[in-house]
Amino acid sequence: MIRVLIVDDHEVVRQGLRFVLDQEDGVEVAGECANGEQALALTRALRPSVMLLDLVMPGMDGLDVLRRLGDDRPAVIVLTSFHEDERILEAIRLGALSYLPKTTAVDRVVEAVRAAAHGGSVLEPRIAGLLVRRMRGERPDPLSVLTPREREVLTALARGRSNVEIARSLSLGRETVKTHVSSILAKLGVTDRTQAAIVGLQQGLVPLDEALLDPDG
Repeated sequence: MIRVLIVDDHEVVRQGLRFVLDQEDGVEVAGECANGEQALALTRALRPSVMLLDLVMPGMDGLDVLRRLGDDRPAVIVLTSFHEDERILEAIRLGALSYLPKTTAVDRVVEAVRAAAHGGSVLEPRIAGLLVRRMRGERPDPLSVLTPREREVLTALARGRSNVEIARSLSLGRETVKTHVSSILAKLGVTDRTQAAIVGLQQGLVPLDEALLDPDG
C-alpha cells in the first residue's frame, strides 16, 4: 500500500488530491496538513511512503521541509502553482523526486505517486531539460526565473520606459508595475532598474539600438 501525505495550505487542493487518490487501488491518503511544521510532525507520526509537497506555504515553506526531513524520509513530489525554475531545481537538489504544476492532469499525478513509491521521477520536459543542461555545465538562462509578464516589463525597462509608460502599454496599474519591477530586481539579484535593463539587453530582449536606459524610471 502506497501511503501518501498531502501538504498544501489550500484546503480545496488537499480535498481534490484526496478525492483522486482515494479512487486508486493500492493507494491511501495517510494524512494531510497545511504547513511545513505539521508536515514534519506527521511524517514522523505516520511514516508515509510518498509526500505531495507544496513549495510556497506560510511559515516553513516546502524547501525548508526538504532541508529538515531526515534520512528516513518519504519520496517527495513537489506539486505547486509557482514556476520559478531555480526554486524547483533547488527542491530537486534537496531530494524531491518529481515536480508537477498544479494544473497537471490527475492521471499524471497518480503516475507520479506510483513512480515515486518505487524511486522513480516524473518531471516536466522543461525541468528535465534544465537538469540536463546543469549536468552538462551549461549556463542557465537568467531570465528563466521570470514570469511571462515580468519578461514583458523587463523588455520595457530595457527600452527605457518609465513605470507610467509601462503601465499604459501593458494595461496595468502603476502599483502593479512597481510590484513587477521589485520582483524582477529580486529575482535577477540586481539593485536597480538600470542593472535589470542591462541584463535584459545582454539576453537579447531588445536590440541594442532600441535601448534608452533611464535610471530614474
